[in-house]
Amino acid sequence: MTRETTALAHSTVVRVSTDGRSQSGDRVYSAARAAADSVPVVRTGPTGITAVTPLVMTTSSGRTAFYANPSPATVRDLVAELEAETVPTADADAVVEHDPKTASLPVPEHGPLSVGHRDVLGPCGWVAPLEPADWLFVSTGQTADAAAEAGLLGRGRGDAAADEPVADAWETASETDGDPVVVCNANDASDLPTGDDTLLSGAPMAVLDGIAAVAEHVDAGDAVIYVNESQIDLQADLREAIDAAGDSLPVVPQLVAGPDEFRAGEPTAALEALEGADRIEPRLQPPAPAKRGLYGRPTVIHTPRTFAHVQRAIAEPDSVDADAADPGTRLVTVTGDVANHATVELGSSASLAAVREAVEMDGSFKMACVGGVLGGVTRSLDMAPTAQSLQTTGLGTDGVVELFDTDRCAVETVGKRARFASIENSGRCVPGREGTKQLAELLRDIYDGSFETGKIRELGRVMRQSSNCQTGAHAPRPVTTAIDEFEPEFRAHTEGHCPSGTCTEKL
Repeated sequence: MTRETTALAHSTVVRVSTDGRSQSGDRVYSAARAAADSVPVVRTGPTGITAVTPLVMTTSSGRTAFYANPSPATVRDLVAELEAETVPTADADAVVEHDPKTASLPVPEHGPLSVGHRDVLGPCGWVAPLEPADWLFVSTGQTADAAAEAGLLGRGRGDAAADEPVADAWETASETDGDPVVVCNANDASDLPTGDDTLLSGAPMAVLDGIAAVAEHVDAGDAVIYVNESQIDLQADLREAIDAAGDSLPVVPQLVAGPDEFRAGEPTAALEALEGADRIEPRLQPPAPAKRGLYGRPTVIHTPRTFAHVQRAIAEPDSVDADAADPGTRLVTVTGDVANHATVELGSSASLAAVREAVEMDGSFKMACVGGVLGGVTRSLDMAPTAQSLQTTGLGTDGVVELFDTDRCAVETVGKRARFASIENSGRCVPGREGTKQLAELLRDIYDGSFETGKIRELGRVMRQSSNCQTGAHAPRPVTTAIDEFEPEFRAHTEGHCPSGTCTEKL
């Protein structure tokens, strides 16, 4: 991704939203650049909706036409028409009238881009991600007081304050002896896309600004962004974003790459990786990272999603309802048996079922796993996307919803997740190391005619209450919630019958 001229400075502009360095995006962008003479062409990051990527948006004087997946020839025609001072609307997927100075993607009335809000996601796909001139930085001269007062909760598995008030961790870090440090934990090797991916590619300036604001709040002079080693393209883009925004930020983070291991994304395991430990495993707690974290310093660890929400709360304090149990919005990435995954933003009054409107399923809906690879299984998504609602229903809050069709077997699906946990746990504690193995064995026994539901539930209770790591604590969740929803299907397997017709051998 190359540096662009600022898009917001022009009333007439062509935006090409792409997802990384895709060949189709490169072709569309090249065609637009080749056809343009006087109209600027800006390459933006992803919108979060992969089904419409690459997306070409032609804008003039507060009117934007959207074209999803256009051919290079179509793009050349669109640019030529815009050069003639006419917004091309023929065959457009949507046309939106908006404030000519908007810094947020105008939302069409229909289609996947219309699902939910575009508050934190607003700049994604609309603003040149590596152009600081398109961004109003709020961290200079300001701290994260507004986010603290709003009661914002941490978001995502990699957040040390996940589903807890971030202000509590900030206060602890500020009051603890030592020089605080801020860590942005973006290392997630679960192979499931998240809202963090979209934000780091589409609105890195928002994340950097949020990091700096928190650093100012806790009086930290150092900050780190921790990403996967394999994300070479993302690392290159983040280095460019950090360099470009350096003069605009009171605290400039250092970029560090860590192991592509699921366990390395857990907050305290991330600290071990950052310190260069040979064995990556979660630390025993207490003390929490806010008291003793990176190299023994008080440390604040949040995900990119949390930092972007902090930035939003500072820039638009009226957008966050401090009276809500879960202030702000939640980014939810929907994947699974879908044609294309999508990341949407839902308010606390919305229904999680809205995510289905952003994707097209391959078959008929059967169930969903909510909360990442070790999330909970459910037949219904008719619930609020808030932390409290999801926890009450036994589901996860990591911000990932996997939709599965009727070809999926519930027993096979959760069996694979139990086996994943038995391999990916840190091995530090007995409930995580041995409990995950026992859980996987109990599920394999089902295929031999033994379904000991009481033993499975008791093992799950022990693991949840006594595991040191998240993997051990959360591993039973897919299994126990699937039994709640599909117990007859489990019992059918003890008789050698798979109702879905997909199981051919023991897991």
